[in-house]
Amino acid sequence: MNKAIILLPVAALLAACGGGGSSGGSGSSAIKIVGSSTVYPFTTAVAEEFQRAHPGINAIVESTGTGAGIKLFCAGVGANYPDVVNASRPFKKSEYEACAANGVKQVIELPVGIDGLTLIEAKSAQPMNLTVEDVYKAIAANPFGKGPNKAQTWKDVNPSLPAVKIRVLGPPPTSGTRDSLAELILEKGCDSNPEMKALKKSNDAKHKDICTKVREDGAFVEAGENDNLLVQKVSADPGSLGVLGYSYLEENLDRVRPVALAGIVPTEATISDLSYPGARKLFIYIKGEHLRAKPAIRDFVTAYARAWGKGGALERRGLVPLAPADAASSTQQATDLNPLDPAGLK
Repeated sequence: MNKAIILLPVAALLAACGGGGSSGGSGSSAIKIVGSSTVYPFTTAVAEEFQRAHPGINAIVESTGTGAGIKLFCAGVGANYPDVVNASRPFKKSEYEACAANGVKQVIELPVGIDGLTLIEAKSAQPMNLTVEDVYKAIAANPFGKGPNKAQTWKDVNPSLPAVKIRVLGPPPTSGTRDSLAELILEKGCDSNPEMKALKKSNDAKHKDICTKVREDGAFVEAGENDNLLVQKVSADPGSLGVLGYSYLEENLDRVRPVALAGIVPTEATISDLSYPGARKLFIYIKGEHLRAKPAIRDFVTAYARAWGKGGALERRGLVPLAPADAASSTQQATDLNPLDPAGLK
């Protein structure tokens, strides 16, 4: 689901230097932000506060999913293209190359906090306690490369688990949450097998296919980008599980609860110290080519940095603050806005 808000009364859009395809142009005073549904509520909160302090500048935030948002962000420089993209995982090398091919060569990375990729279940369901290997064996299309997945219940996956039908509602391929599911849960579960761990070194493409491709027989259901709708579906269907960000769990504890992974329940403490297996950093990426035409982007980034700290506005909305050293680094980057080095991308 693609959702968009234009925050507070719309002021007249002012012409800025540069035009549709001109270098450094951004076309209007509005700051245009797309991307991750997980980061969306945090960026929305910052944008609302930012516009109250800057009533002449609109902040337009759209939830498109990380992958789709980065594609829009990388499509070009100028009035028709976003200034900022929310992301629930780091930029990929292939995405940076697409950006550069379209003239977007100053991609500025800014970690804003930590989220926990969370499995949820209905409060009325029989409590589950899973491992990353259990989750992989339940929803992988071809577990450990040994043929199509035929497991029907969690007991088929692990004899100690209940004979409850496997049904996991998760994000589509365009979502950064799907990428995080693959990296943080599925690959780790897959690599519990020594043969798979060795395969990653000898044939990375085959390893990725075996370890991250999910079932298409109904055991895994793509539930779209609307996390609130996913919560509704899981709460109404005891026995099904959902995959989403920790902040949505916190907002809906009256209807759903977290599923422990390896005995660790996602909390602010277990996510902050990264002991919870699904902990992940969240980011915004800024288009450096737009900074001269839209100096307000710097002010927006400054507002974000004020909000993400311990006890700040975003923590109250469910964002887990970065550890002190990472927080200091991000705060400095919010001032410096140094473009990322593509050599470090995967």
